[in-house]
Amino acid sequence: MTALPDWMRPPRAEGWFAEDLDRLPEAPRHTELIDGALVFMLSPQRSWHGRVVTALTTAMTAQAPEGLAVEREMTIRLDDRNRPEPDLLLTTLPYDPDRTCYPPDSVRLVIEVVSPESAHRDRTVKLRKYAEVGIPHYWCVEDEAGAPVVHVYELDEPTRAYAPAGIFRGSLHRPVPFEIDLALDRLTPPRSG
Repeated sequence: MTALPDWMRPPRAEGWFAEDLDRLPEAPRHTELIDGALVFMLSPQRSWHGRVVTALTTAMTAQAPEGLAVEREMTIRLDDRNRPEPDLLLTTLPYDPDRTCYPPDSVRLVIEVVSPESAHRDRTVKLRKYAEVGIPHYWCVEDEAGAPVVHVYELDEPTRAYAPAGIFRGSLHRPVPFEIDLALDRLTPPRSG
């Protein structure tokens, strides 16, 4: 069995803290912190995932009103022990080239494009954690025979839990967090036969 490199050992018995991610240059690019544990995205990214994230980034950026910005693959500091990295987020904060994470009160929408290795975290763990810190909108994008299907959730403030707000195939029209119209069937090219 191969020994772990020193940089992978937590600096304290309680595990890792949010600020530790900024001091781990050896860590893979897409490293998240969930409940004090480092989560690495080591498997190769599927082309479908990359195309959906890129197309959503382009479409959302084109439609976002002034005062809202779309960020790709940036962490959100939920608390001292959680810093997940969604595929996309919509924030009220202006661009800062030195920013490494966002506070949850600046995030209006989180979008996770589900991959086989992240499915459980995206569908359950992150869904709960984003709601608990008050992020108003959460989208989980699933691959349904090559077509993107968006499961939309809105925050129920009194319970701090997400309520399902619809499942969208083909197209998506939402009035919140801003007026959004997406041709979902155009996010990925059709599969060749």
